[in-house]
Amino acid sequence: MDVDAWDATAGVALVVDPQRGTRRPVTDYPDFFHLKRADQVVAAIPGTGWRAYWKDEGPDSGPLAEQVLAWLVTSKGRATPITVDAHGDVDDAESADRLIPPEEE
Repeated sequence: MDVDAWDATAGVALVVDPQRGTRRPVTDYPDFFHLKRADQVVAAIPGTGWRAYWKDEGPDSGPLAEQVLAWLVTSKGRATPITVDAHGDVDDAESADRLIPPEEE
């Protein structure tokens, strides 16, 4: 779950409880054991012709290439390629075997 806010008095992280429709302290959850810092996305830039390539993720375990729709850039400077498939489904391409740059014209 993402931290939505902080309790100013207790200093406890608050998360949204979708069943209750309210914020709850993370310590209210019996399975809570720690917070983990996540990179914050600070920019999204167009894919500009890049493609992600998998050697065995396509039909009949063959090759697959998908267009990079965008690159998500985090506050630490990490860029993650986001692809779109033939059905319009969007996913990250961190598991790609390689990234193919745009062809030069």
